[in-house]
Amino acid sequence: MAAAIASAGCGHEVHLYEKNEKPGKKLFITGKGRCNVTNACSMESLRQNVVTNPRFLYSSFAAFSNRDMMELLERAGCPLKTERGGRVFPVSDHSSDVIAALVRQMKSLGVRMHLSREVAGICAEDGKCTGLKLWEQAPSGGRREGAGGRALIGESLRFIPGDAVIVATGGLSYESTGSTGDGYRFARDCGHTVTTLRPSLVPMNAKEEDVRSLQGLSLKNVEISVLDGEKELYREFGEMLFTHFGVSGPLVLSASSFVGKILRERPLRMQIDLKPALTDEQLDARLLRDFAEASNRQFSNALGRLYPAKLIPVMVARSGIRPEKPVRDITRQERQRLLELTKHFAVTLTGLRGFEEAIITQGGVSVKEISPSTMESKKVRGLYFAGEVLDLDAVTGGFNLQIAWSTGWAAGSSVRWE
Repeated sequence: MAAAIASAGCGHEVHLYEKNEKPGKKLFITGKGRCNVTNACSMESLRQNVVTNPRFLYSSFAAFSNRDMMELLERAGCPLKTERGGRVFPVSDHSSDVIAALVRQMKSLGVRMHLSREVAGICAEDGKCTGLKLWEQAPSGGRREGAGGRALIGESLRFIPGDAVIVATGGLSYESTGSTGDGYRFARDCGHTVTTLRPSLVPMNAKEEDVRSLQGLSLKNVEISVLDGEKELYREFGEMLFTHFGVSGPLVLSASSFVGKILRERPLRMQIDLKPALTDEQLDARLLRDFAEASNRQFSNALGRLYPAKLIPVMVARSGIRPEKPVRDITRQERQRLLELTKHFAVTLTGLRGFEEAIITQGGVSVKEISPSTMESKKVRGLYFAGEVLDLDAVTGGFNLQIAWSTGWAAGSSVRWE
């Protein structure tokens, strides 16, 4: 939609082909249905939050920034608000309002939308894009899988001529929204390299039974670090969530972008600092105060001010201190064990969850084969790629959508007729 708006704004005749019955189906579910449009941070911070190939985005971010996107939506009748961490949402908290604003903008510029129309491939001759192939289904036609995994019965191919084609088909995450990897096939068929595809911004599995027993517990203001042996791969402060399979939440999702490749090969150790605002000395002083006030209680009943209720049985078990032991009898060594556990709660990460739970896809069309200022293919003139189909990804917070807006805008505004 961003590409269509940009191209139509340059005076071009634009046709948008969408295999779903409505546009923006994946956008509709982003941000838990609220749509985290972008992030209102500085340009430098925008680039710093890109995980893969951030330098490739210098030109497109500069040409169409987060501020430009915010202005476009508000001008199109979708007022925005900025929340904690710079996250930008529609004031209404409804992603449908973002989609409606983009559709209004497209219609005002004369973009012709073709819904429930599935593209079969890209057409090119002598290194130049000539249009696309569209699946046409006969009214009474059924479908079955044929050679190459494609429906045969009742279908035919129709050639749609075009001076340029922009591929903005997304990745492999949330297949139900139409993200089935079509763009990767189009790219390969045109001679492009597609890097290894893996789920990203995705929850992770954990080995420990007691971690899974914490299902539903959300922790705020904690710090996690992920280590491969002694090497630290990721460290960040924020929120996380325990699940029936392991861990999730903003911190964990962002961590998956940095550790996913290694985690496919071997387990990694995650450490949670439950009290990052306190030094070891301050935490020890806090423990001494709490224990002094509860000196006659049993150990398991004296931790309510320190941990969430659901976490207490796990902390007691991991500490090795008998639950019924009177607090006054706890030794200095036992207190130190509890302190260590609080600052380094260990979780063994065993793998990523699948594409069906991933927010984005990591990997895609190699950016080495794409012009960074125009998004045009270096292999086929008139062929452009934008958004998640490219080998670009970022952490949570609106950054991935900004990649989509900026690359889409670069592609749309750079199209030239020959």
